[in-house]
Amino acid sequence: MKLIPVIDLMNARVVTAVSGKRHAYAPSDTPLCHSCRPREVLSALLNIYPFDTLYIADLDAIGGKGSNLQLIHTLCRDYSDITFWVDNGLSDLELLCEFARPVIGTESLVNYQQFAHLIASLPLPLLSLDYLDERFQGPASLEQRFDRWPEEIIVMTLSRVGASAGPDLTRLRRLSNLQPMRRFYAAGGVRSLLDLERLRSIGTAGALLSTALHQGAIGGREIDRFFNLRP
Repeated sequence: MKLIPVIDLMNARVVTAVSGKRHAYAPSDTPLCHSCRPREVLSALLNIYPFDTLYIADLDAIGGKGSNLQLIHTLCRDYSDITFWVDNGLSDLELLCEFARPVIGTESLVNYQQFAHLIASLPLPLLSLDYLDERFQGPASLEQRFDRWPEEIIVMTLSRVGASAGPDLTRLRRLSNLQPMRRFYAAGGVRSLLDLERLRSIGTAGALLSTALHQGAIGGREIDRFFNLRP
C-alpha cells in the first residue's frame, strides 16, 4: 500500500485544507513546518519518510484563477527521484505531462466526451473521482461507466479533507468490489495508523495524506510500523 503526501498550492504558497471549502484555505503553518513555502514544506514531509510519490493540487488552476505550473515544474526538476501526481484543473496538460503524471479531476470535466478524449490522449493519466457532501462532482455518466476508467483511481472525498472525519471506507469498499482489477487510492479524512490499517484491510492501493502528517498523528515511526505490520 502506497502512502502519498499532499501539497495544496494557492498563490505559490502551501495552504491548509478545510473540508473542501477552498475560500477558507489559509497559508500553511503547522507543527510539521511553520512555513507555507513549498520547498520547505516538501523538505519537512521528506524528513518524515522518504516518500517516492507526491500529490500536488494547483488550486488556482482548478479554480480558473491562475496557475502554479512553473513552480510545480521547478519542484519536479529539483526532486527528480519523486513521481509527482498533479491536478491542475486540466490546464496546460501537454506541458504538465513532460514532468508529472496528470490527474483528471472529475470536478473539472465539462462532459463525458472530454474525459474519453483525455483518457485516450494522455500518458499514464490518473482519474480522481471527486465528491463533495456525498455528491459526485462531474459528468453523471462517468461515475457509472467503468469501461474507460484508467487502472489507478483516486477517490477524493472533498468534505473530509482536513476535517479528521476518517476515510470514506463505504465508498472505497463498494468501488473495489465493483472494479476489483483497478487500484483505488483514498483521499480525505485519514487520521491515524488505525485508519491506514482499515484501508489496507479492504484492499485500498494507497492513501493521500496531509493533515495527519502536519499535525504529527502519523509520523515516521507510525509509517515504519505500518509497513512492518502484516495485514
